[in-house]
Amino acid sequence: MSVEQVSENVDELRWFKSSYSGSGGGNCVEVAAGLGAVYVRDSKVAGGGPVLRVGRGEWAAFVALAVE
Repeated sequence: MSVEQVSENVDELRWFKSSYSGSGGGNCVEVAAGLGAVYVRDSKVAGGGPVLRVGRGEWAAFVALAVE
């Protein structure tokens, strides 16, 4: 699996917050799809926290296992 921390500017991506995110915070993530990868970050520190870059194939495999 290829996962790396991203140091490039990802502010231009369109981020989607997990549907499990409530108004009270909690442990939630945001995801954005790029051309060659999917980006994941913590929704509580979206502006300045770390961002992970995951290959599209690896992300598809993760989602397939998560919904089983």
